[in-house]
Amino acid sequence: MEEGAGEAPGLGRSAASKDFRFYHTDLYDSEDRLQIFPEESTRMRREGVQAEMTHEPMRGGVKGKAQRDLGEEVDELVHLYGLEDDHDLGDEFIEENTPRIEVSEYPSYMMMGSEQRDWRLTGEAAQGEDLGFMGWGSVGQCQDLREAYRYSHGRASEEYECYVIPEEEDEEEAADVFCVTCKTPIRASEKDQDEHKQHEVTPLSKALESAKDEIHKNMYKLEKQIIEMENFASHLEEVFITVEENFGRQEQNFESHYNEILETLSQKYEEKIQALGEKKKEKLEALYGQLVNCGENLDTCKELMETIEEMCHEEKVDFIKDAVAMADRLGKFLQTKTDVEISAQPDFEDQTLDFSDVEELMGSINTIPAPSAPVINPQAPNSATGSSVRVCWSLYSDDTVESYQLSYRPVQDGSPGKEQTEFTMTVKETYCSVTNLLPNTQYEFWVTAQNRAGLSPTSERAVYMTAPCPPIIKSKEIRSCEEAALISWESGNLNPVDSYTVELTQAETPGASGVTECVVGIPTCECLVQLQPRQNYTIYVRALNVGGPSARSEPATVHTTGSYFPLNEHTCHPWLTVSEDGLTVVRSERRGPAKEPVPSDTQFTRCAAVMGNLIRVRGRHYWEVEVDECLDYTVGVAFEDVPRQEDLGANRLSWCMRHAFASSRHKYEFLHNKTTPDIRITVPPKKIGILLDYENAKLSFFNVDISQHLYTFSCQLHQFVHPCFSLEKPGYLKINNGISMPEHVTFY
Repeated sequence: MEEGAGEAPGLGRSAASKDFRFYHTDLYDSEDRLQIFPEESTRMRREGVQAEMTHEPMRGGVKGKAQRDLGEEVDELVHLYGLEDDHDLGDEFIEENTPRIEVSEYPSYMMMGSEQRDWRLTGEAAQGEDLGFMGWGSVGQCQDLREAYRYSHGRASEEYECYVIPEEEDEEEAADVFCVTCKTPIRASEKDQDEHKQHEVTPLSKALESAKDEIHKNMYKLEKQIIEMENFASHLEEVFITVEENFGRQEQNFESHYNEILETLSQKYEEKIQALGEKKKEKLEALYGQLVNCGENLDTCKELMETIEEMCHEEKVDFIKDAVAMADRLGKFLQTKTDVEISAQPDFEDQTLDFSDVEELMGSINTIPAPSAPVINPQAPNSATGSSVRVCWSLYSDDTVESYQLSYRPVQDGSPGKEQTEFTMTVKETYCSVTNLLPNTQYEFWVTAQNRAGLSPTSERAVYMTAPCPPIIKSKEIRSCEEAALISWESGNLNPVDSYTVELTQAETPGASGVTECVVGIPTCECLVQLQPRQNYTIYVRALNVGGPSARSEPATVHTTGSYFPLNEHTCHPWLTVSEDGLTVVRSERRGPAKEPVPSDTQFTRCAAVMGNLIRVRGRHYWEVEVDECLDYTVGVAFEDVPRQEDLGANRLSWCMRHAFASSRHKYEFLHNKTTPDIRITVPPKKIGILLDYENAKLSFFNVDISQHLYTFSCQLHQFVHPCFSLEKPGYLKINNGISMPEHVTFY
């Protein structure tokens, strides 16, 4: 597209996307175009073309008019779209906003012999005069044609009547390596470029595994942090509840004391008012009595005065008579003492109020009674580790508590005269995590509450137990086959535990925290676990008691490739020695006369033999024995209760292959109940393969080096059997187990 190209008249459309190329929809010469035109119109057009080429009249007598109309339409369209000087433009764009449109070459009767050129169709032209769309019909018919073609051939541009074809994007090569320096995946071809030439690169799969491991580690740390935060939040919640309860009890205490003080003040008020009323009544009654007496005396005095005045106006004789009587009366009256002092003074006495009891009550507001005895809770599941326990208690009263004293000691084992040391610690909350304890040990706990008033009574005593020590897996005694493994371990605890749990993890994901399988509730120190064939497992064991599970034991690895078993040293003849790995049996040269061993129920005493501990799982078991051609040996299987004072193969409880070497001759026997078939072996085996097939009750022997079948016993295996090995002369036998079964063995 050329920059700055002028915009053609009538083209006012937006630019098409640069990601697309536009091709003209050739509706007229395409082989797969739809036959959607009316049959009559098509026939008329064909007749018109034929008439034009042969100069014959059209049906309807419109030859001249048709030719003239067709030519005028072509010239008008050429002039309308400015195509007179566009022959040299080719397939380029006329302007920046006009997409490239390729127009297929029309037939001669359509284009009147014109060359292929670029067409720019506008909406104005489509909406103008009914030109018949180049003689193919009305505008409506052409529109129907465009719509039909658009839906049958894909998405077409509505505006330009062109088919939009997205440009194909080159498929990028997938990234297969990872640039550690740039921390981005790249293609293998890019690692030698200058940008990544000196950088450290690694395979994408390895980088993916490393990233997954890092994410798993971070997730483990995040989970640990979440647990810590949850524990801290739980601790804050408990403290919040304790503070809220204490303040609630304090508020209730204040309210109770203030109500008591108000009641006391009200009582004192009533008492004082009553006392004042009684005092008032008493004084008023005394004053009133004195006032009455005074009035009576005053009346008597007035009467005497009036009588004396009357006597003064009488005659002398009468006056003298009355005066003598009056004198006696006055003398008696004057002799009477008149109380002229007020008996009750008007002054009020000082009514001092005694508020000592109120002050005592006010002082008792801050006097809190000693708390009652706390109630210690039983031990919660999984609340202990091997060295700590979490002890909880509660209060069933409204006592205010400032702190608690938690005491504990180990539970006595019953031995007399042995006193256990007591430990005490002070805490603020109603729980405490006690540390530095012995694993799988019972401890006795009790608690007291205290405040300023003193200590509460001691709570009832509760017994808590720490979690056990991790068990110890006996790695050398692990037995396995392709379908199962027998795991045994030592408890590692002096006191018994409740049960054990076995956890299995796929060894292909080292460091993974997930557990593939978990077997719980195992009562003994041994467990048979079902597994998948040809896998590697990492096994852990936990011990459990009421306090919770122990930590994981040290890991042990189990391979389910073939059958793996160690030699049982308890069955080993005294003249034989089992190697440290438990897979080689040796008979050394003896100096001096050999001393016959003491008969035993577990050790072989007649033949120098030892048994292997094969897992008790039915199916097919295979192992190999490396032998010396000049060595006298016996290999095979036997029941666990085979007589220890008899040779292998000398009874019905054993099936064996025996080799004896004398005078450069090899003698091979396949013994069961002292009988052997007549079989000659020409190639002395250096490695013997043994296949035990429980399902078909067969025991087969093979020469591994040449893949030769030697012999097969048909056995009645009503019980489980174990491998057995014997050396009649000094030498050694090496057992190869935990190996895949060779292909030639699978046919037997």
